[in-house]
Amino acid sequence: MRGERPRVVIATANRHKFREMADILSDLGIDFVMAADLGVEFPEESPSDMEANAIAKAKAAAEQTGLVAVADDSGLEVDALGGEPGPMSSRFGGEGLSDLDRCKLLLERMRGVPEEART
Repeated sequence: MRGERPRVVIATANRHKFREMADILSDLGIDFVMAADLGVEFPEESPSDMEANAIAKAKAAAEQTGLVAVADDSGLEVDALGGEPGPMSSRFGGEGLSDLDRCKLLLERMRGVPEEART
């Protein structure tokens, strides 16, 4: 139909991430819907590959909804820690930790790492 806005699924179950992505893309004239609101089931994430995670989430959302899908995956990669915590940043240290506790754990693990090596 003419004048109908395209509908795109954002492949996430995280409402904050959904709002953030929808806001960033808001000038495109697209109606966004969150994958979790459509019952999309996501594959298990790789603990080491953010690109593969994003592709897998987008494919799952597109296949299960029939809509065009976009996804992202992100994480904090600390060179001094061999790239940890990586894609699992939000679960770094365990499921029960707060963001502040994760920051404290990260700083504790970097104890002894010279300032210039903290990248």
